[in-house]
Amino acid sequence: MIHTTEGRRALRLRIAAPLCFAVAAALLGGCSDETPPATTPVAEVAQPRSAPPRDLSIYRGLPDVPAPPGPTVACTYAGQGGVLPPSSASTVGIVELTLDTSIGAIPLVLDRTQAPCTVNSFVDLSKRGFYNGTSCHRLSTDPGGQLYQCGDPTGTGAGGPGYTFADEYPVPQFTAEAETSYLPPAVLYPRGTVAMANAGVENSNGSQFFLLLGDSLLRPDFTAFGRIDDAGMAVLEAAAAHGHDGSSPIGGGAPTTPVVIGNVR
Repeated sequence: MIHTTEGRRALRLRIAAPLCFAVAAALLGGCSDETPPATTPVAEVAQPRSAPPRDLSIYRGLPDVPAPPGPTVACTYAGQGGVLPPSSASTVGIVELTLDTSIGAIPLVLDRTQAPCTVNSFVDLSKRGFYNGTSCHRLSTDPGGQLYQCGDPTGTGAGGPGYTFADEYPVPQFTAEAETSYLPPAVLYPRGTVAMANAGVENSNGSQFFLLLGDSLLRPDFTAFGRIDDAGMAVLEAAAAHGHDGSSPIGGGAPTTPVVIGNVR
């Protein structure tokens, strides 16, 4: 059972120079069910690994969460054959849910105010059992880019729910800033963030998501929609300590200790 309480002109930064970490650059590639344009294949953005700085706090962080326009917002889900979530989403309160996985329970706290349409989609997919039996198919343990990538029913990094939807916080805020001033090619997403994966093009969110195990430098176009509870962080970190097989061309690989979502409640 899911417990609730009541309570991007597009930003496309075509980065020619490497980002600070391989995973930050690798995340520019396709991650969901839409394929990036031929002009920006994964091979062009993946960069050699380099030593991370010791202090990530010197990097730009996420902006403040803006006040919602009202108690609800209209959401547009572009269908490609899948079952679409409700078109209206609440902007009030949080949603607490738990991923019951093969490594233990991972509680999440999702913020409707921060990303109402994203939370709306995630909750709807969860209620329909979409995530049941799916795996966190990729793990990266590079400093400055530590994460699990989850939510793909195919386990390949190319699957999705059959629809896409628009980017939310912090993407619109960074988009607006980029039109009037310089925006760094990578910003700091904090440890414990739950963020949407995308196909490397705007508004291509689907079902895949990241669970950030450490402060991570990512391009500023990933929707952040919640956080991992402390108990869930401990479970994820213990499994991640066993590493991965290095099989992914965009960084990291399949986790040595598999992480399979059995149920979302």
